[in-house]
Amino acid sequence: DTVDHASVLAKQYRYSWSMVTLEGESLRPGGSMTGGAFKNSSNLLGRKREIADLTLNARQIGEALEEHKKRREEILTAQAFLADDLEEVREKLQQQYLLENTAKLNLERANQQKEEKERIWKDFRDEGIALERQIREIKAGKSKALEEMEEARQKEEELTKASQAFQDTLDEQMYLESSANKTVSEIQMEEASIRQKREFALENQERVTIEIEKCDIQLQELSQDVEAAREDAGQKKEEIENIRQKIADLETEYERMDQALQEKAVKKEQMAAQKKSFFQKHEELSGRIADLDKEVFRLNNQRETLEEAKERKANEIWEEYELTLHAALEWREEAYQNTGELKNRIAECKEQIRNLGNVNVNAIEEYQEVSKRYDFLNMQYEDLIEAEAVLVGIIEELDSGMRRQFTEKFSEIQREFDKAFKELFGGGKGTLELLEGEDILECGIRIIAQPPGKKLQSMVLLSGGEKALTAIALLFAIQNLKPSPFCLLDEIEAALDDSNVGRFAKYLHKLSKNTQFIVITHRRGTMVSADRLYGITMQEKGVSTLVSVDLIEHWEDKDE
Repeated sequence: DTVDHASVLAKQYRYSWSMVTLEGESLRPGGSMTGGAFKNSSNLLGRKREIADLTLNARQIGEALEEHKKRREEILTAQAFLADDLEEVREKLQQQYLLENTAKLNLERANQQKEEKERIWKDFRDEGIALERQIREIKAGKSKALEEMEEARQKEEELTKASQAFQDTLDEQMYLESSANKTVSEIQMEEASIRQKREFALENQERVTIEIEKCDIQLQELSQDVEAAREDAGQKKEEIENIRQKIADLETEYERMDQALQEKAVKKEQMAAQKKSFFQKHEELSGRIADLDKEVFRLNNQRETLEEAKERKANEIWEEYELTLHAALEWREEAYQNTGELKNRIAECKEQIRNLGNVNVNAIEEYQEVSKRYDFLNMQYEDLIEAEAVLVGIIEELDSGMRRQFTEKFSEIQREFDKAFKELFGGGKGTLELLEGEDILECGIRIIAQPPGKKLQSMVLLSGGEKALTAIALLFAIQNLKPSPFCLLDEIEAALDDSNVGRFAKYLHKLSKNTQFIVITHRRGTMVSADRLYGITMQEKGVSTLVSVDLIEHWEDKDE
């Protein structure tokens, strides 16, 4: 029947039911309250009684709030204790885990040591096999090098014989060259003698011609001599032509022999270079054989060292684990090959074992106690998780309801704002819009005003009076949608001109049917439209006096 009774019942059932009063108030799960109706009454006694009831309700609500705060503190304290207990359980559980890990590490360390011994033995065996293979390769390389040396020696002998034959051929060619040079010299001397005889004959011919010209008498005798001389000259010319042809043939033969001699010299140089390269290769092979002998000696020493180390490791395996090499091979794992990495891991495990400290002999009993405590706390934790899920569901339900209710009420406020704007401005258009691309419960609201005679524009472009009147229109639109019992306005019309103040006072008087307005103002138009006026005056310094005027009675007397 009343909101107070509904509040008591809601508190009794922990705000888990929805209730509606006869006046229209709706109490939702969780404690929120909406709706209701209000009848305006100018009875001051009724107002005082209502104020007293509201004060009592506020006191009760404050007491309930204090009780909820105490309950919240108790819950927070219990949560702190539970957190401490949970931390203690976690520490004990961690200790049990450490003990269990210690045992596992000891077992793993034993297995690792066994595996390491097996791996070392296999490494020794593999290394011995590799050394034997290297020795076989070295021996094969040595025999091959000896064969190459024998081939090089045979080639060297062949080159020596070929060089000797070439030297003999070269000597023979040089002898033929000297003989040809001697023959050429003789031919050249004979040619010079023939040329000299020819010149002598020409001189005789000239001398005879002179004598013929001088002595016509001796013409007949000299004619015979001239004929004889001409025949002799013809023979000499033929001999000269034969000698020239022979000289040309000798020059051709000389050039051929000279070319052959140059080819033999080039071949001799090539054979000398090849002989030198064979000598160098022989020296390299000798050096390689010496290096291989040294490597064989070093590998033999290394094999002996590895065999000694193998025997020593086998003794260590037998002394520590009583296992032979053959038995240790069954425990070997191929996954571990890097010796350095295994040694580092062994050192880390040993360091972790040292850091674990002494063994706790009461670990089993402590583990049982911690396990029971953990189960209890885990059950409470699950209850808290379930309660959290319920609360999240309630929050989501409230959020969806808020979004739906906000959307509905915002559309209603849009319509009321347009009506109030037109009535206050005497026309025009007012619009409310939500900013796009944002959450509907968190987004901003754009107010667009179009006073009469002006184009549509944002509110920030209006004058101060237009902005104030637009804000008043928005306030009155909300008030029209859901009237409040009373409302206090503090000089909201100070920026308006006289005509707008009149429209404001007229609209405010219309809203006073459902809401009692208390207006603080200095504007004449607002005071004229008020039902009652209250003024404060200070006739004496420090003493304030209240002056009141009841305009309702004045207007009633005037109407009568």
